[in-house]
Amino acid sequence: MIVERAYAHVYDPDPDAWPWTVPCVRQFLAEGLRFRAPVTFLVGENGSGKSTLVEALAEGFGLDSYGGSADWKYATSRGKSVLGERVRFDAAPRGRRMIGSRAARKGFFLRAETALDALERESLAPDSRSHGEGFLAAFREKFVVPGLYVLDEPEAALSFSSCLELLGHIDQLVASGGQVVCATHSPLLTALPGADIVQVGAGGMDRVRWADLELVDHWRRYLADPQAYLRHIVD
Repeated sequence: MIVERAYAHVYDPDPDAWPWTVPCVRQFLAEGLRFRAPVTFLVGENGSGKSTLVEALAEGFGLDSYGGSADWKYATSRGKSVLGERVRFDAAPRGRRMIGSRAARKGFFLRAETALDALERESLAPDSRSHGEGFLAAFREKFVVPGLYVLDEPEAALSFSSCLELLGHIDQLVASGGQVVCATHSPLLTALPGADIVQVGAGGMDRVRWADLELVDHWRRYLADPQAYLRHIVD
């Protein structure tokens, strides 16, 4: 692993101002986030704050919030987020050199919203590739050396089989000493053996087993009986 814990210190945050109104952010300020495994999944509904957290973690590590690798010049003039500029890390033994030297840091931030542009900047998404193929190209070519890799809903562009391929890349990456933090809605990705799963919601952050995830329960129920859900939505 590269980092053992992320945390942030904010003097007297306004409890009525974003992002301090988000429960998981308040808990992050109070307790930090300890990483217990090389792969950590953050899972929660839209608006729960999981993307806010992963963006801040990427920014704190020196990755462009717009997306891209650690050695890529920032593509946006936007400053770091109010949380991201305060994020700090406790390094694992393998990551001490990276935390201590910006030049030594390796990693990549892949976010669904800006992925195409970020991949084009790094010559990974030519016109001959689909969106999903561009994602997989990044995994094959950029997720190869030990570092911190932060993903925000990578499944957005991937088919079922491509998600399985992504899991294979993640497994190989952590076997070589890399670390992954991923915000996702995917029950497929979160089933990765040995991964740590943090469910984010109104109560803040809780560690949950895959089988007990709300999203897993909903998918099971929906696939078993779609009409039980659809009758409340469509005529």
